[in-house]
Amino acid sequence: MTNSLRFIPLGGVGDVTKNMYVYEYGNDILIIDCGIGFPHEEMFGVDLLIPDISYLLDKKDKIRGMVLTHGHEDHIGALPYILPSLPKIPIFATRLTAGLANAKLSEFGLGTPVASTSYGGDIPLGQFNVSFIHVSHSVPDAANIAVKTPIGNFFHASDFKFDLTPVDGQPTDVLSIAEIGQKGTIGLFSDCLRSETQGVTPSERNIEESLAQEIQQCQGKFIVTTYSSNISRLQQAVNVASRFNRKVCFVGRSMVAAKEVAVKLGFLTIPRGLEVKLEQLKHYQDKQLLCIVAGSQGQENSAMTRIAAGDDKFIKITDADAIVFSADPIPGNENAVNSLIDALSKKGAEVFYSEINDSFHVSGHGAAADLMLMIQLTNPKFLLPIGGTYKQMVQYRKLATSMGYKKNQVFLADDGDILEFTANSARVTGKVPLRQVYVDDIEGVEIHSSILRDRQKLAEDGIIIAIVQVDREGRLYNDIDLVSRGFLDFSQNKDVLQSIKQEIRRTLSQHQGKVKEWHLQRKLIETALEKFILKNLRRRPLVLSIVIEV
Repeated sequence: MTNSLRFIPLGGVGDVTKNMYVYEYGNDILIIDCGIGFPHEEMFGVDLLIPDISYLLDKKDKIRGMVLTHGHEDHIGALPYILPSLPKIPIFATRLTAGLANAKLSEFGLGTPVASTSYGGDIPLGQFNVSFIHVSHSVPDAANIAVKTPIGNFFHASDFKFDLTPVDGQPTDVLSIAEIGQKGTIGLFSDCLRSETQGVTPSERNIEESLAQEIQQCQGKFIVTTYSSNISRLQQAVNVASRFNRKVCFVGRSMVAAKEVAVKLGFLTIPRGLEVKLEQLKHYQDKQLLCIVAGSQGQENSAMTRIAAGDDKFIKITDADAIVFSADPIPGNENAVNSLIDALSKKGAEVFYSEINDSFHVSGHGAAADLMLMIQLTNPKFLLPIGGTYKQMVQYRKLATSMGYKKNQVFLADDGDILEFTANSARVTGKVPLRQVYVDDIEGVEIHSSILRDRQKLAEDGIIIAIVQVDREGRLYNDIDLVSRGFLDFSQNKDVLQSIKQEIRRTLSQHQGKVKEWHLQRKLIETALEKFILKNLRRRPLVLSIVIEV
C-alpha cells in the first residue's frame, strides 16, 4: 500500500492555458480539467494546442474519473480531442460547466458524458473523494476542488477571486474553504495569474454602469466583444440593452452556443422580445442595436475578425459605432488583439480597450491579497502556483514567503514534473516527457511537428521544387525544371538557376548506376540542394524534388 500521492501537471504550469492535472495514488488516477492552449504566431496553420496525454495511455485502467473546474476553453476545450483516446470514465462538473462541456462534445458527435453535480458533497473516485467548492470567477458556477486522499487533503484552487458582489449574487464560499483548512491541507495548487498585482481584484458589478455610460453617447451600433463563456458579462450587456431600448444580437457560433446553454440552465435571463437574430438586423437602425460578438482574442475566422475585415454580410462597421473589448488579451495573444483593434479603428469606429479605459473589464483572477487570503484559509504545508507564467509563479512564491513559508515549501514546477507528497513531505521525483500537440480545429486532426517545421520554412525562406527526368540507369534524360515560390525569382537570377541545375547534374553523375530507386534519387537531390543553397546563399528553403523515370 502506497503512502504518497503523485501530482503531475500535463499543462497549465508555467503557462496560462492548456490546463490538465493528474493526481495519482497507488493504482488510482484522478484528472482535473482538460483545456486547450492557443498557438503562437510562428505556429502556421495551427488552431489549437492540447495537452500531451502519452503518460496516461498505458494507464487507462487506472483512471477513476475526471472533474472540471469551470467552463473556460483553457479548462474544458480539449475534451473533444482527448476523450476519444481515453476509456469511458465518469466526468463531473457543476451545472453550467457541464452544460458548456456537453454542448461542445455534442458538436463532435461524442454525446453528453459530463454529469452535473452540486457543491459540497463528496464524490468517490477510487481512493479519491472530491468536493466542489463554489468560487467567484469571470464565468458563473466556477469551482475549486477539495481532493481527499488516504494521506490527507489537497486543495485545487484553479481560477478564482474573492468578489463580494458578483453579478450572479454568488460569492466565493469562504466558510467551506476555511473548514477544509481547519482539517489540515497538505498541498495547495493555486491560481497565480495576478500575483504581480497588489490588493484585491475589483468586483464585476461596476462594469454594467460603465457600459451604460458609453451606450448613451453611441449613435450607431454598440458592440461588446468578450469570452463566449463569460456569462456574467453577457448578462450585463443584456441588462444595458434592455435599459436603453436596444435589441440584442449574439454573433458568432461559440457565442450563440454559450448563450443557449446559459439560458436553458437559468444562468442568463433575456427579456422576451429583446433578442433578434443576425439576419434580422437589417430591419433595425444601427442606434437600436447592441451586438455581443465572439472573438475578443483576435482568433482567426472568429466573428469579430470577420467583421473587422469587412467580410460579414450582416454587420458593417461605421464611424458612428462603438466597440468595447470587455476582455484583456491572453498572454501571447497581444499582437492578434492589437491588430484587430487597429483594423476596427481604421473603419472609424470608437474602440474601447484596457489601455485607454480599464472600466470595461475586470479580471476573474485574484490579485495578491486574494491569493494570500486563499493561502491563509487553506493553511497548506506546501504550495504550487499553477495557471500562470513563470514570472508570476516567482512572485507567488514571494507572497508565500512573506507569510512565513520557506522557499522549499513553494514549488516552481514545469509541465511534466512529478511532485510526490507524503503527509509531511514533498519533493520533485522525476519528469514525464511531454511534447507539443498541435491540432487543426476544423478536422480535429493532430498536426505533426515535422509539418509545422515545413510551414515555418515556407514562411521564412520559401520553397524550391526540382523536376528531374532520368532513365533506368539514373542518367539525366532532359533539362531540369526548377520552380521557386517565395525563394528567388529565377528570371532575375539566371546564374543561380544554372548553378543549382549544375549541382543536380553533379549529384546524379556521382551516383549514376549506384542508386536506381526513385525515392533514393529524390533524397540525394534534396540533400545536395539543401547543403548547396545554405552554403552559397545562406538560405533554408523547403526543397522538394520530383523524379520521373522515362
